[in-house]
Amino acid sequence: MPDTLPVREAGFVDPKALMAIRNLELRARVVIEGFWSGLHRSPYHGFSVEFTEYRPYSPGEDTRYLDWRLYARSDRFYLKKFEDETNLRCYLLVDHSRSMSYSSLAYSKSDYARTFAATLAWFLHAQGDAVGLFSFDERVRDYLPARHRHGHLRQLMLALEREPAGRATNLTEPLRRVAELARKRGLIVLISDLLAPVGELESHLARLTAAGHELVVFQVLDPNELAFNFQNASLFQDVESQKDIYIDPAVARVSYQRRLREHGEGVEAICRKLGFAFHRVLTDQPMDAVLLDFLRSRVRRGKLIRRRQQRTST
Repeated sequence: MPDTLPVREAGFVDPKALMAIRNLELRARVVIEGFWSGLHRSPYHGFSVEFTEYRPYSPGEDTRYLDWRLYARSDRFYLKKFEDETNLRCYLLVDHSRSMSYSSLAYSKSDYARTFAATLAWFLHAQGDAVGLFSFDERVRDYLPARHRHGHLRQLMLALEREPAGRATNLTEPLRRVAELARKRGLIVLISDLLAPVGELESHLARLTAAGHELVVFQVLDPNELAFNFQNASLFQDVESQKDIYIDPAVARVSYQRRLREHGEGVEAICRKLGFAFHRVLTDQPMDAVLLDFLRSRVRRGKLIRRRQQRTST
């Protein structure tokens, strides 16, 4: 498998070519490079500064901190941010349960989820933000505190390299453990197929929001999990219980899709109720496009919060 840069289709990195790269760190770097390249060509050119170390200049501010090199490239004035304006603490919660090993493509949901987590870690680390990791199945398997120091990103990448080994997905126990360990407020990003009972999900997520954390949920699914394009009746194996189940797809398709839709709607309703973002991602989607959508949603959220703060202060 190649360790060269994949060809970009229509401004985004082709997922199949990306996942053919063996090294996880290199995959993350390729996505970031595709992301910046896509921004440069898109109508959102210039929006990237909202996520790096600059902010737009307002008349009357001290011009000593203007970045003239950035002005020469963008023809816009930006100020260098100070440390207290830029620091973010982020915890990545990555599902390593056996259901994540499913794939109808050349790579699994787990490959995609771990690569996306590595991309977010790389992106945030480059900004000077602290990044931590919880990998889980029925319990937390790996825990790295949120830090920004030499060698920490490498440790995080090595933890993400591990293949899914657990069986069942149990969201409640890992979320309870996260609430115990993530004492300082931060951004919590949950990356999972969420194919687990959600009966107690709301209470555990509510505990995190009550502690002051901001949450973002990414549900990662294989395209065939939505379409259920199997044709012939055959034995299917539950990857978590290892049980064999005889299914006729023609008979089961409508019921399966209805139940999957209801499950997803239930998770999405919990997210809306608690006030945090929900993203459903299919593994054939370009990862830099997913990153762009995520960051655009955070820009919109930031502007909404600032407007609310302005209204309450007047």
